[in-house]
Amino acid sequence: MKIDRRTLLSRISIVLAGLFASKHSSAAIVTPSAGEGPFYPKSSMRFTDVDNDLVKVVGLVKEAGGEVIHLHGTVTDKNGAPQPAIKVEIWQCDMNGKYLHPGDRQSVDYDKGFQGFGHDITGPDGRYRFRTIKPARYPGRAPHIHVKLIDSDTTLLTTQFYLKDHPDNARDGLFRGMSAEQAASVSMDLKAGPEGPEANVGIVV
Repeated sequence: MKIDRRTLLSRISIVLAGLFASKHSSAAIVTPSAGEGPFYPKSSMRFTDVDNDLVKVVGLVKEAGGEVIHLHGTVTDKNGAPQPAIKVEIWQCDMNGKYLHPGDRQSVDYDKGFQGFGHDITGPDGRYRFRTIKPARYPGRAPHIHVKLIDSDTTLLTTQFYLKDHPDNARDGLFRGMSAEQAASVSMDLKAGPEGPEANVGIVV
C-alpha cells in the first residue's frame, strides 16, 4: 500500500511524540530549589552538637519541645542512581517559631533544648535520616524545614520541605510558586512509624 507524504509525516510525528512522552514520564522530577532565607546559621551560631538528632542537644537533660518526627529519604540523580557521601543539612525554627539566629528578633525565648540545625551524610544507598520536630508556624510563612545539599564544598541544592495539606500552604508565596508536581515532591506526608510520626521525602539533584 502506497503511503503519501502527509500520512508518513503524521505517523512519524506520532511515534516521536510517544517516545518523548515515554522518556518524560520516566524521568524523575528534580527537587525544586528555594532561597536560603535570612536565618541560615553560620558555624559560630550553631551548637557544638550538629548531628542528625535535633531533639536532643548533647550535655542537656531536657529535650526539645514540640512534636517529634522522623524525616528520612534517599538522594538520587535524575536517573534514580543513589548519591552517596552527600551532606544533607536542615535548619528550622523551634516550637515557638524562633530560629537559632541572632537576626530573628522576635520577642519570644528560644527553646535551648532544640538543636535548630543538623546534618547527616548519605550512605552508599543515598539514604539520609533526621530526628527533629514537626515544623512550627513562622510569621508570614507556612511551616517548613530548610534543606541544603553539599558535595564536598559545592552546594548542589537549597530547598524547603512543607507539611502536606497544611492550610497555610495556600497562603505561602514560595509554596504557591511551585507546580502541583513540584509541591508534592517537597511535601512531608507524616504517617505512623515504629518510633512515631515519620515522613519519607526523596531528593533528586
